[in-house]
Amino acid sequence: MNKELDQLAADNIRALAVAMVEKANSGHPGGPMGGADYMHILYSEFFNYDPSDMQWPFRDRFFMDAGHLSTLMYAQYYLLGNYEKNDVANFRQWGSVTPGHPEVDVARGIENTSGPLGQGHTMGVGAAVAANFLKARFGDWMNHKIYGFISDGGVQEEISQGAGRIAGHLGLSNFIMFYDSNDVQLSSKTDEVTSENTAMKYESWGWKVVTIDGHDHEQIRKALSDANAETERPTLIIGKTIMGKGCVTTDGSPYEGYTELHGKPIGDTGADYEKTLLNLGADVANPFDIYSKVEEYYEGIINKKKDEAQAKKKEIDAWRSENVELSAKLDGFLEGKLPNLDFSSIEQKDGQATRAASSNVLAYLAQNVENMIVSSADLSNSDKTDGFLKKTHILKKGDFSGAFLQAGVAELTMTAMANGIALHGGAIPVVATFFVFSDYMKPAIRLSCIQELPVKFVWTHDAFRVGEDGPTHQPVEQEAQIRLLEKLKNHSHEQSFVALRPADSQETNVAWKMAMENTKTPTGLILSRQGIKDVPAKSGNRYQEALGAEKGGYLIQEVADPDVILIANGSEVATLVAATKLLEEKEGLKVNIASIPSEGIFRQQSEAYQEKVIPPNKPVFGLTAGLPVNLEGLAGANGKVFGLEHFGYSAPASVLDEKFGFTGDQVYKEVMDFLN
Repeated sequence: MNKELDQLAADNIRALAVAMVEKANSGHPGGPMGGADYMHILYSEFFNYDPSDMQWPFRDRFFMDAGHLSTLMYAQYYLLGNYEKNDVANFRQWGSVTPGHPEVDVARGIENTSGPLGQGHTMGVGAAVAANFLKARFGDWMNHKIYGFISDGGVQEEISQGAGRIAGHLGLSNFIMFYDSNDVQLSSKTDEVTSENTAMKYESWGWKVVTIDGHDHEQIRKALSDANAETERPTLIIGKTIMGKGCVTTDGSPYEGYTELHGKPIGDTGADYEKTLLNLGADVANPFDIYSKVEEYYEGIINKKKDEAQAKKKEIDAWRSENVELSAKLDGFLEGKLPNLDFSSIEQKDGQATRAASSNVLAYLAQNVENMIVSSADLSNSDKTDGFLKKTHILKKGDFSGAFLQAGVAELTMTAMANGIALHGGAIPVVATFFVFSDYMKPAIRLSCIQELPVKFVWTHDAFRVGEDGPTHQPVEQEAQIRLLEKLKNHSHEQSFVALRPADSQETNVAWKMAMENTKTPTGLILSRQGIKDVPAKSGNRYQEALGAEKGGYLIQEVADPDVILIANGSEVATLVAATKLLEEKEGLKVNIASIPSEGIFRQQSEAYQEKVIPPNKPVFGLTAGLPVNLEGLAGANGKVFGLEHFGYSAPASVLDEKFGFTGDQVYKEVMDFLN
């Protein structure tokens, strides 16, 4: 270690952060100036990775929570050779690789997309779960660390309650988090919004907590050394730092700790931009240069990292040579390979709820897919993920041999953790709750979509037929919200989310097949609480016919030259079957029925296929237990959709079906009114 060089490196990070924000005329300079000392010490002395192999699965990982401190990461990784000078000079500009908030870019060291506070460190907790899950199966050599970085805002976001509780409860000693505690927020000082004792809070959750001067390199070193040696608890390092550390005024006087330094270029504050650069040792004419001494210092650091990684790789190679089968299994996990799965072999009872059918699928997957981690928000016996749980056991402190995470009542935390599990790699995350509580998950679902993570969502109790629990538990508008994500493209120009609402048990088997095979984006299964009459099988093999769901929509009943096309998904398909009987018997009508579990996938099919299922010159009637907009795009301008345009009521499901018009007889009358 070299005190002079360490200080110079930290000041170089500060100067780069200041320059990036000033040139972009946008961003957050003060926080990166406070966190620079910690980042330099962490990356130069503790962080284990291979600069020549950034995708190395057994690297340490850094999960940023405070995404507005992106310049802190870009500056640090620029010193490490991950970014070019031009990259940092074009911060926040069109086409640059340095966006305003960090977006997943593992090749450059960015492990997670962050910005919505609280989610970044929670994803880190999920990654720590994945690492322990794999370690329990492959050995203690898999001992990489997960580092988190959080700010005052992240600590305040409610999600930190769930992440802190779960990390402490599970004893995630491989998770080390730095809390950049500078007493300043974007619009106020922290003492204006909180008086909690953060250290005591985390200690009560079972964390090791240490408070240090976040600018004292020796204190940072000791805190990180102790955290790396900890074997029972996650560690929170509370670093007391100064917002805008190193800022000076025109006359060279210190100008630090002010709220205004948080969220705008320092040239727009009481600090002087050029004098601050000079104070930090930068060349005002070339503010994006790495200082010559720092560049030389980091060349040595990078070479040392490569050497240390090679030594670790030799250790891993020795393990691989002694554990050939286990090694092949690990590679399969990391590559996302699935074993051969036969979803047609999963037996289902007639007329059951699709949540029950899903339970049977999960029981099958528990016995055939060894790297699934299923989680439920205190509802496993109701969302029926207990089908999986009965074939394994829960994750707990000191024992990660199981595969079920009891998250407790924490839907958002659970979902963000699932994102972290997916980001880490090697394990397949599944999360479950009631569909109405997808509202609690939406911020993390959105990040699943942006980060293109194949998280599987299980949502049960899919409609007003939840019944007696009443409007607070009856989803009406939720499907419309989720379906919007099917219309939204991600940065790979793919449909950002796949929403599947199967019509019966065999379609549930197929929906799970689609979810497991979808490795590009998140998938949601929307499942019923109540029993559903199975769709009649024309061929006698309902599973083979249900494979039509893989095209997003298909005809479950087809006749030549139909008089009307009836469309639905989920439990309403069975209602259409009942209504069709009456339309045929009483009116002599010829009827086609389409099940459309995913409009997004259906719209990806050829125009000819779409028009075969929903001909443009025929009347189309849609039935949905949610808002009519769920099917209006499919029904078209000349079609009609019967749906629910109000909240539900508390009553038995059969009574609600009658009151709301969702019986075969009532739908028959609606179709006739439409046709007439």
